[in-house]
Amino acid sequence: MFDLISIGDAVIDTFVPLTDAHVHFNENLRELCLRYGDKIPVGDSVVQVAGNACNSAVGASRLKLKTSAYINVGGDHDGVRIKDHLKDEGVDTRYVVTNKDLPSNHHVVLNYKGERTILIFHQPWKYHLPDLDKSKWVYFTSLSPTFADSNLLQQMTNYLERSGARMLYNPGTFQIKLGVKKNPRLLSLTEVFIVNLEEAKIILGNLTIKKLLQGICDLGPKMAVITDGDKGSYGFDGETYYHLEVFPAKLVEMTGAGDAYATGTLAGLFHGKDLKEAMRWGAANGASVVEQVGPQPGLLTYQKMLEKLKENKTIISKEI
Repeated sequence: MFDLISIGDAVIDTFVPLTDAHVHFNENLRELCLRYGDKIPVGDSVVQVAGNACNSAVGASRLKLKTSAYINVGGDHDGVRIKDHLKDEGVDTRYVVTNKDLPSNHHVVLNYKGERTILIFHQPWKYHLPDLDKSKWVYFTSLSPTFADSNLLQQMTNYLERSGARMLYNPGTFQIKLGVKKNPRLLSLTEVFIVNLEEAKIILGNLTIKKLLQGICDLGPKMAVITDGDKGSYGFDGETYYHLEVFPAKLVEMTGAGDAYATGTLAGLFHGKDLKEAMRWGAANGASVVEQVGPQPGLLTYQKMLEKLKENKTIISKEI
């Protein structure tokens, strides 16, 4: 039996630090601007294994969970690199599917003044859930848009009903666009539903934080968490609403902060904490990740997590 199986996508990210750019503000729109048709100087680029499911699997493994992942990779060198990286991090790779006729996902991350803009392309993976072993938890996250052509959501529902696994649902862009409300049974089997504030409003409309949290739980999940950047995070355990400030961090780059938060929260729950304390695990993990380039270098080990929680013991989830 596993402690966690992470289900989603993997990618190779190339991080490009921009030094010659500016941001244009237009009402609620922010635009990253570069000189068109020119040669733009940049800093040293870094290439890393990433992707929501990879990030959560690696993060959970570092936090003492026996972890596996169902992801798709290409039949190229990058596919081998992703698989080898997971093995090196202690993640079981028996459910990694190699697509020999396709290359692996590769994104370009433009980093400017700590914020990231990601140029993405998703391969048209053909999703089919393997015959998974039992797991105490499932982390279900971002997928290629071709998941809509598969029976994956029904397969996920069947697995959760059969295994009794608890699920953290952190939907990606294409799952939200398709409409998470369209799968009420899957939502009813969800232990924790985590999105950021913008995503929550796309799903439910322009409501207050409390109404958004309650609205998510009304869809079926037992607990809901909404992250809101430097304003912290908000949680609802079915009875009490919470707000947690961010942990202090020296911001370098934002990629993977949400994945780190969600993974830390799941790990806290796995290790027997209630939601308000598990949110602290999430905040600690997120704060550590933004202090380095990329979504995984800053992911905390179990011992480092305990140290960071102790260092920030005055930052606690408060009822709202």
